[in-house]
Parts: sequence; structure tokens; C-alpha cells
Amino acid sequence: MNNSINVIISEDALSIDQVYQNAVHESCGGICLFVGTVRNHNKGKEVTHLDFETYTPMAVKEMKKIAEQAIEKFGVQQVSIFHRSGYVGIKDIAVIIAVSSVHRDACFEACQYAIDTLKETVPIWKKEHLEDGSYWVGARP
Repeated sequence: MNNSINVIISEDALSIDQVYQNAVHESCGGICLFVGTVRNHNKGKEVTHLDFETYTPMAVKEMKKIAEQAIEKFGVQQVSIFHRSGYVGIKDIAVIIAVSSVHRDACFEACQYAIDTLKETVPIWKKEHLEDGSYWVGARP
């Protein structure tokens, strides 16, 4: 396993400090963190919480692939991708990505690449719960 990659899917609360510590590298002068939280409104409706479901073996494999691609494309040193599963309440953290690099530009680019690619390719499904019902985000009508 690549020691510069750390990927976790968890039903437990995610720790920014843990993800940060996984990204620290002695050769790096920059660490970029992306933290995605659950907001209380979407498309004009009040959100009460989210539920994430995942096909974990494939999701972990895809998240590792994203981290490997980020290292290859942007020359970063460390990539950590942590994502929640199950119930996630308002203001709770759903995803954290941390990237370390010698210089900041690569950090920012790799971090954005990681979150954008995760949303497109990783089998994690989000059910948004509203005051008047719920729906799977991205599901066809």
C-alpha cells in the first residue's frame, strides 16, 4: 500500500485533526484542506439531515485511485480522503480531503481535483431529508 495515501469511509464523526495529521509531510510547505459539511437548505427547501450509502469496497478502491491520480498529476506528497456513511446531521462533516505539497498551487489543484472526481466517480449515494420528505440526490425523476 502507498504510505502517502490514506482513505477512510466511516459511520463515525470525522476529525479534521486526524486528516490533517495524515497529510503532514516533512518535505511539504503547504497543506490544503477541503471540508464538506451538511447545510440546512438546498433548492429553497429546509434540509434536516443527510444519509450516505456506499458500496464500500468499490468506494475505497475508487478513492485510492483518485489519490494516486492526484499524486501523479500534481506532484503532491500526501493525499487523505475521508468520507462519512450513514446519518449526517446539519453542520456535521460529510467529507474531508487533505493534500500536502512542496508548494501551494499543487495543493489547491490536487484538492479540487480530488473532491470533483470523488463526486463524479465514487459509489457514494446521498439521500437528502427535508421537512416534507426525502429524495436521493442525482436520482432521475
